[in-house]
Amino acid sequence: MTSGQFGELPFLKYDVEVRLCIYSPDGSSFAVLLSDNTINVYTTSNWERTWILRGHSEDVTGIAYSPNGDRIVSASHDYTLRVWDVSTGDCLFILIGHLGEVYSVAYSPQGNVVASKSADWTIRLWDMVTGDCRSIVSRCGYISDMAFSPKGDNIAFGSGDHRVRIWDVASGECQNILIGHDEAISTIAYSAQGDLLIAYLQGWPEYTLELWDVETGVCVRRLPGHENGIRSVAYSPRGDQIISGGSDRVVRLWDVDTGESRHTMIGHTKDVKIVMFSPKGDHIASVGEDNTVRLWNVGSGTSRKLSNHHSSNALSIVYSPIRSQIASCGMEQTIQLWDAVTGVHSRTLTGHSDLVYNISYSPHEDRLASCSADKTVRLWDVESGACLFILSGHTDLVFDVAFSPLGNQVASASFDRTVRLWDIESGECQHVLQGHSEFVWVVTFSPQGSQVASWDEDGTARLWDVETGSCKHTLTGHFEEKIKWIEYSPDGNQIASACEDATVRLWDVKTGMCSHIFIGHQKGVTRVVYAPRGDQVASASRNDKTIRLWDVESGECRHTLVGHTKDIHAIRYSPSGKFIASWSDEGEGWLWDVATGDCRWTLNYDDLSASNHNLVSRNFAWMSPDAESFVTGGLDGSVRVWDVVEEGDQCRVRMRWRTPNGQLGVEDACVQDVKGLSHLDKRLLKQRGATDGPNYRLREASKKVMSMASVVSRFKSSSSGATELDSSSTSPAVSSRSAQENKANRRRIQRHLKARRYIL
Repeated sequence: MTSGQFGELPFLKYDVEVRLCIYSPDGSSFAVLLSDNTINVYTTSNWERTWILRGHSEDVTGIAYSPNGDRIVSASHDYTLRVWDVSTGDCLFILIGHLGEVYSVAYSPQGNVVASKSADWTIRLWDMVTGDCRSIVSRCGYISDMAFSPKGDNIAFGSGDHRVRIWDVASGECQNILIGHDEAISTIAYSAQGDLLIAYLQGWPEYTLELWDVETGVCVRRLPGHENGIRSVAYSPRGDQIISGGSDRVVRLWDVDTGESRHTMIGHTKDVKIVMFSPKGDHIASVGEDNTVRLWNVGSGTSRKLSNHHSSNALSIVYSPIRSQIASCGMEQTIQLWDAVTGVHSRTLTGHSDLVYNISYSPHEDRLASCSADKTVRLWDVESGACLFILSGHTDLVFDVAFSPLGNQVASASFDRTVRLWDIESGECQHVLQGHSEFVWVVTFSPQGSQVASWDEDGTARLWDVETGSCKHTLTGHFEEKIKWIEYSPDGNQIASACEDATVRLWDVKTGMCSHIFIGHQKGVTRVVYAPRGDQVASASRNDKTIRLWDVESGECRHTLVGHTKDIHAIRYSPSGKFIASWSDEGEGWLWDVATGDCRWTLNYDDLSASNHNLVSRNFAWMSPDAESFVTGGLDGSVRVWDVVEEGDQCRVRMRWRTPNGQLGVEDACVQDVKGLSHLDKRLLKQRGATDGPNYRLREASKKVMSMASVVSRFKSSSSGATELDSSSTSPAVSSRSAQENKANRRRIQRHLKARRYIL
């Protein structure tokens, strides 16, 4: 799911079909019904999911809020209705009585009655105090739609005989029949005053809305304009506007008095099946067959979502305590800066021509360093966003970058098997640290800034003297297995290593000798971190899915933290050392009490309000030392800030703000020869940056692994000739050069894939 905030309108994306969405009457809550038969309830102030309601044994077909918003009623093909408490997520009633599938449900404006329509050709009225069936509307054939009048004294429904019947709720008798429709009626809705009723006729070639006077039964206005079937209509709260959406993928806003179309809103790529006004009438929500929910501004007719966010996976995230700022980088070659308190996006730093792998703030936090697959390191002025230096010299992608604690140097690690030290005032390379035999993954300064540690693909860790650039020690002793992680102790006297031999080792920085070996994990250890005071080390095994807390002095295992069911990617101590947060596959997060080893809170798939907020090792950072808050960046492209709230003996984690998930970029794509796209598909894609130009743009996009995957999947599959060079008419010299270029591209793609496997 994707959701924007801070004055922006949300755009929600799901992996399954969205069947229905509704606002609570006061607008504070929003419910989405999905095809997996779950009801997802959100708080609209921050678009955080609060509950997932489950219980029906068959397809859920309809939902409705009570007038005060404290309950939701749902209808299902299992012949039942369920009444849910919004505050607790509990099921209060199961309403049993229908003899067929229940298709839809509606609350009366007073909240004391619920109406349901069923395949048994009846409408039942239910008492919401007792849960009993109050009355049954007589058999009247197929029922297409129903709606309560604003006062709740009448209920109108359309039937297969082209008529609209209006029934008295109290007596259960038919009061009026609206006759004169030429076609079957599929959708009806009352105006806010209850004097008008809108009905949609399923006619071809005219797809028309009709307005009827309830008292006289006369059709007073027809609203033509849609080019295909209309699937949903709704009145504005004031009754002066109508919204409609249908199979032409368009949402239309109508003026009731004049019958004119005020806005034609294009954005959905498949049929629009649900439309509704927000309680204040200033926004419109629409649900499409494209599995998206869009919110539109009534005044402008535009659907907005945050544009300054990562369009693909977020790879690294860092926090600036002085500036109260968050920086994140991703696969779309940019760096994004955010206000850590409000979540407002402040700046986008552009300049890299390939994936940005990592970023690092200077100690004074006035500068930012970034490294990229374009083989460069860039130094940025945080205040102005200007690029101060482009540090060139590496001959392959640069995977890691770190500022010296003294603020005078930057270290970079590259796939060219070297580490480079750069002077930040002049931008010159001071030392090229050579000795690694494989790709260098990580580089880190000691707390005093006098030493640099690095480790490479073959699992070798090296300690370097910053002043001379010489290798002081090579850490050996693990049982011929690869080192997977290294970290300096807070005082800089030790360095911890995690290894595939299932051990954690502590090394003396001065001598390079191993001082402690921690044995206990059943399989390879992939992460190790020091506690803020340096008296404890935490280690995580991606394979045995446990975290162990070790006493540095005695070497004893204080606690084994068991609970993760997926591979663990990130662990971090809180600044106070009181908590450890850990994150694993499928967005599964845990908060642990260091003193007791107990799990204090679990953030699972449901709590995260979206799928695929998986973290990588660099995408987790605790924030200020005086507050238990942390920031995460996920493979869904979103950035999220969380607060740890302690209430007595209880502890919970609350998401403070988040950016929307990354959306698939199409700027580098060509739609000219792509099969399976309709004319409207192509028009929408070109509005988002796609072109009708030559196929070389698609070929160029295919050279980047992530771009290739996103473009090809977005466009439903293209012919093989669209992504391959045609060399049939080239000379031998050109063919030879093309073969060399293709070979180089394959090597480059293999490096990207290797880097991606490491990140994951």
